[in-house]
Amino acid sequence: MFQHSVFSLPFIFIGMIVAADGWFGWRLLALGVVAAVSARNYAMLVNRYLDRDIDALNPRTKNRPSVDGRFSAAQMKLLIVVNAFIFIATAYAINRLAFWLSFPILAVLGGYSLFKRFSETAHLVLGLSLGLAPVAGAVAVTGSIPMWSLMLAVGVMFWVAGFDLLYSLQDIDFDKEAGLHSIPSRYGSACTMFLARIFHALAVLFWAFFTAQAHLGLFAWLAVAVAAGMLWYEHRIVAKDFTKIDRAFFTVNGYLGFAYLALIVLDRSVA
Repeated sequence: MFQHSVFSLPFIFIGMIVAADGWFGWRLLALGVVAAVSARNYAMLVNRYLDRDIDALNPRTKNRPSVDGRFSAAQMKLLIVVNAFIFIATAYAINRLAFWLSFPILAVLGGYSLFKRFSETAHLVLGLSLGLAPVAGAVAVTGSIPMWSLMLAVGVMFWVAGFDLLYSLQDIDFDKEAGLHSIPSRYGSACTMFLARIFHALAVLFWAFFTAQAHLGLFAWLAVAVAAGMLWYEHRIVAKDFTKIDRAFFTVNGYLGFAYLALIVLDRSVA
């Protein structure tokens, strides 16, 4: 699922760039990409494997390869193990702290599919899964967890949780019928839209805290402003037409991460 890595990769590299105060080297670039993609593959495979029974009943997901037989349960289990091993081995190649953190990170990444079966906090668990990305980037460079990386991580967590709320609006009726614990199925679309706006406001706030804590410059503050504008545009798209949720989810959020990264690169280049 390389295309889904567009949400975490930019923030891994932001963490690495800020930690290194510039370019962090080709070795860490390669290891960062491998870690991000293997982690995303692992998380997606666990989700697909555990959700086979649910996805088979949902009209939007019943044609997924994990459901219709094109991809067997045995194949998924094998690839879950393979990607977990790649992630742990890559973390070991980075440094000792990265290696030891790889195990709880895998536990968090695999926990999302379980949480949505009994708790509405699943949206935040998914956010935490991607929020770990900038912390991992900082750990890769410094072997430590600086405070600014936690601020950036909390911002990413609320960003992802917010757009996951919007994405979950597509399944509001199915989630009610299946008894799944999502905020849209529990509280309705109006409350979900309001809470998504709150989450995204918090994301922008914590990104501002990150910028101040890391003592970044003008272009980093511009990145916060651009992210705020893109999130406003995303909510405008979804509010007008729920059928545009895929566009808001993949296009706007994908561009947001890379726009943020480009401005951080520019900020550190002129610092």
